[in-house]
Amino acid sequence: MSSNNTRCAACKYLRKKCPSDCIYSPYFPSNDPQRFENVHKIYGASNIARMLQKLPMKLREEAANSLHYEAHCRVNDPVYGCVGIIYQLQQELNEAFNQLVKTQTEIAFYLNFYGLSHESIDDPRVFQEDYSFGFGSSYTRPNTYGLMPFDP
Repeated sequence: MSSNNTRCAACKYLRKKCPSDCIYSPYFPSNDPQRFENVHKIYGASNIARMLQKLPMKLREEAANSLHYEAHCRVNDPVYGCVGIIYQLQQELNEAFNQLVKTQTEIAFYLNFYGLSHESIDDPRVFQEDYSFGFGSSYTRPNTYGLMPFDP
């Protein structure tokens, strides 16, 4: 990548000449110096080079992206890093799951209340009849895709 005057972000940061076979240049371009600074701050330049050199060429870009992401997370959250994001996403999944269970419970209640079976949820023919008599003004017919599967 290096031409006469262009150095990759790593070589600029380390204040050294960027050789034509620079291990850093494909993964830390000169137009994104923060990318290398974050990774360097967490892993150190020699460790980055050692990790990249041990990998086959086809895996190096993915490894550099992973190092960058992990370093970015660690810089933004020095205590938890990526683990903090994973924990947050797990909490969101738990909340979504709890909401799903609550909705399924409500569906089961209404099916039972209006005398419909759980199997009718998967049978679009059931909705050819008009069950709006008991639902009041809040009743809306199912969309053309039907309802989501019910898992009692």
